[in-house]
Amino acid sequence: MMRSCRLALLLPALMLAGCINLAPDYQQPQAPIPAQWSSATSGQASVDIGWRSFFLDPQLKQVIERALANNRDLRVAALNVEQARAEYRVQRADLSPGVSATASGSHVGSDDGVSHEYSVNLGVSSYELDLFNRVSNLTDASLEQYLALEETQRSTQISLVAEVAFSWLTLAADRALLQLAEETLASQQASYDLQQRSHELGNTSGLALAQAQTTVESARVDVASYQSLVQQDINALDLLVGDSLSAEQLPASLGADSAQLLEIPAGLSSSLLQQRPDVLAAEHQLKAANASIGAARAAFFPSISLTATAGRSSSALSSLFLGGSQAWAFAPSINLPIFDAGANRANLDAAESAQQIELASYEKTLQTAFREVADALAVRSTLRERLDAQQALTDATARSYQLADALYRNGASSYLDALDAQRNLYAARQTLISLQLTEQSNRISLYKVLGGGFSE
Repeated sequence: MMRSCRLALLLPALMLAGCINLAPDYQQPQAPIPAQWSSATSGQASVDIGWRSFFLDPQLKQVIERALANNRDLRVAALNVEQARAEYRVQRADLSPGVSATASGSHVGSDDGVSHEYSVNLGVSSYELDLFNRVSNLTDASLEQYLALEETQRSTQISLVAEVAFSWLTLAADRALLQLAEETLASQQASYDLQQRSHELGNTSGLALAQAQTTVESARVDVASYQSLVQQDINALDLLVGDSLSAEQLPASLGADSAQLLEIPAGLSSSLLQQRPDVLAAEHQLKAANASIGAARAAFFPSISLTATAGRSSSALSSLFLGGSQAWAFAPSINLPIFDAGANRANLDAAESAQQIELASYEKTLQTAFREVADALAVRSTLRERLDAQQALTDATARSYQLADALYRNGASSYLDALDAQRNLYAARQTLISLQLTEQSNRISLYKVLGGGFSE
């Protein structure tokens, strides 16, 4: 009776102790970034739009689909999540007692004969009473690490979608530049052939012929260079996709609208960045470090482990399950840390330092995300003006070349003037293609850095 009373008095104390969590109270850190971006346009932000709706080119969408199915980096990220999920289940199992059944038999011989002992037991082995939430905090840390890897997988997918699109557009631009170089080479070769015939008739100087040849050789160099770049672009795209793409799946030229143009409303709050997967992953790591502090603090306090068995024991197998063969054992043990040469203090210091590291990493991730969006907006703010100006320059250069070529053919101007005008037109068209690539890539960059590319 006295023993039952003591247990009744001890139970509330144990229940109260089980509510003690020594981990620091977690509060989301204040974002070390401005409240909003300085450059933004009117409109509505649509970063939650799925990538299938964001991208407009059917070929590009098919290529992205194949990359999501075959890319090895994304596959590794998914397997990391599966591994972390399994590790979390292992850690979570420590919250519940493990129950096992055992059966044994022993035979011992002596001068007096042979003695037999048989037993069957159902027992709980070394179950720790989580009085100070040490096991719970370890479980929470494992959960947060699992959630961090889930966000890392999302971030990997977003990056993959964007990288495939970048590579696909780069290939399209390099193919356009190759086509331009081939057209220029054909034109320069035709001009050189005319100059050579004129030189044979004595109507053109050797200087003019040599100048014409330099333009031909320069165009040949450009053609060979762009042929190499195109093949490298295809190789890079195949690596991202994880498979070889057919010729029908590759872009023939650079389109004007491969993806939607997101409009960012003025005054858009930078708190939007706290939903980016890489930022969420950093915060989960911070929460895991926070929980680890609680586990390290609990090591300073006593821990109680329980070992208990209940079953039957008999010297004869035939009477093992008869009356009087019942047996039980209950063996609680308490571990009270007294002297550990500073190991617990060192573990706590390490946990607190790790928490500060994760805090700095979280803040740096937010700052990096803010800068990425700010950079994309800065490029976007002048792209329309730059494209309009470059298009006007290209049109004016084309008219200049047409006039210079007409004057030369009518004998009113030198071949050198026509040659310079042709070079200027070639350079202007190259710059226009590169700027068109920048404009299309900026649409994807803005979509990516705002966290788009995962939801469907």
